[in-house]
Amino acid sequence: MTRNLAVNPSRIAEDIDDLAAITEPDRPWTRRSFTPMFLRGREYLVRRFEAAGLETRIDAAGNLIGRRPGTRPGLGTIMVGSHSDTVPEGGRFDGIAGVSVALEVARALRDQGVRLEHDLEIIDFLAEEVSAFGISCVGSRGMTGQLKPEMLARLADERSLAAGIAEVGGAPEQLSAPVRTDVRAFLELHIEQGTVLEEAHEDIGVVTAIAGITRIEIIVRGRADHAGTTRMGSRQDALVAAAWLVIAINQWAKKKAEGPKHFAATVGEFAIEPNAANVVPSSARLLVDARAERREDMLEFQGALAEMVRQVALDTGVPIDAPVTISDNLPTPGDPDVLDILDAACEAVGARHRRMASGAGHDTAWMARIAKAAMIFIPCLGGRSHSPDEWAETDDIALGAAVLLDAVRQLDVRLG
Repeated sequence: MTRNLAVNPSRIAEDIDDLAAITEPDRPWTRRSFTPMFLRGREYLVRRFEAAGLETRIDAAGNLIGRRPGTRPGLGTIMVGSHSDTVPEGGRFDGIAGVSVALEVARALRDQGVRLEHDLEIIDFLAEEVSAFGISCVGSRGMTGQLKPEMLARLADERSLAAGIAEVGGAPEQLSAPVRTDVRAFLELHIEQGTVLEEAHEDIGVVTAIAGITRIEIIVRGRADHAGTTRMGSRQDALVAAAWLVIAINQWAKKKAEGPKHFAATVGEFAIEPNAANVVPSSARLLVDARAERREDMLEFQGALAEMVRQVALDTGVPIDAPVTISDNLPTPGDPDVLDILDAACEAVGARHRRMASGAGHDTAWMARIAKAAMIFIPCLGGRSHSPDEWAETDDIALGAAVLLDAVRQLDVRLG
């Protein structure tokens, strides 16, 4: 479908291509936070922000911000953006597309001679991906007052996270409370990292909620024995019991995922002891990553998991500790008013759209603590992400930019 969009796709593609070229040699596309390569990417973005007429600065949390003043000082800020850091060999579009689109929104408003009443800020959040310090969404957590002292004290390469934030231009001593109180609304575009839009031949996903993420540790306590002489019926094999449990978790999650709301559960970490070929495993550790759009589904899973543990221990004769919740983040719904605005923006630009949940975490989840926040998805090829094969078409990204441009203009009126 040919569309006459009020954005420039070639400028978006140029930003993405130029950032893709700033990568560690032989590791496309790697630009980890708190590294020299990341700072090179930031230098590029500063030049592009300034060329768009934006006033640039680094805030206390280490976020790069480009500001376009509104016509009514003190009315508040509409913020749009994402992140420019990557996972190792992580992809050209994850986060980067969102920053490029946000910048294009500012350029399109300039080209059209449109002055918003609200201040408009374009943001590149610091370290959305899990950093060397073991923490994700560093910049958005910092902006919203969610970086605790113990987080700032975490060490990597003999420096603290606080020192890392200072090195990129931040002021970690100011992060004990939310940095901003003026942000009225926040919007983010991201590749879907799944195949829902691609398979449905739809253009835009309007994200109803970012799934809550709960991580649960389970310890299976078997008994070490000689693998050649201990009779099969006399063993307490921790690995066998753990395998039964993994299968039970997978089957329960697959059935729940058939429902209307997003749910997923993965045993993503697994370790056994003594991990020797001729020894019956004496223990196993499982870390379950569960994600639910609705809190009631997560609570149901936690109850079902306790029953799975009880039943597998009974059936195998292997003791299993009660599940221990390691971390537990609640789901973050999109703001209802902003979701309606995004739906209307999709209609205005002729984008086929649907409402859907996000199974991955994003900076939007933290920004929702201080502002009306929501996000949109665009399709990505085969749902591939966090991979060198990650790909999104320029036309799809540009259509997302047009949706956000329309939404920003609506927000400027509706927020008052």
